[in-house]
Amino acid sequence: MAADSKADDEFYVRYYVGHKGKFGHEFLEFEFRPDGKLRYANNSRYKGAKMIRKEVDVTPHVMEEVQRIVKTSSILSQSDDNWPMPDNIGRQELEVVSGNEHILCDDKKLVH
Repeated sequence: MAADSKADDEFYVRYYVGHKGKFGHEFLEFEFRPDGKLRYANNSRYKGAKMIRKEVDVTPHVMEEVQRIVKTSSILSQSDDNWPMPDNIGRQELEVVSGNEHILCDDKKLVH
């Protein structure tokens, strides 16, 4: 029974945008983890830059607010079936786990 209630409470959000080009695999990613950690990574080799990784603990109130945003956005009921497929310009992904619901949407990287 405890395992089921833990699965019901699980919450995770990850956003990724990136591409592979002349500077290698360049990307930006952040995730809110079930343990209350916010992780951030930014990888670019442009002008010799190094990968940046940061991790912080966020308060339960921050996690509650992210959950509220996800819930009110209705993203868990959406589909990426009609979104443009990732291509050689890049891709972006949004992954959300909320309780027993899981969604992974991906599409091509949006450029100006």
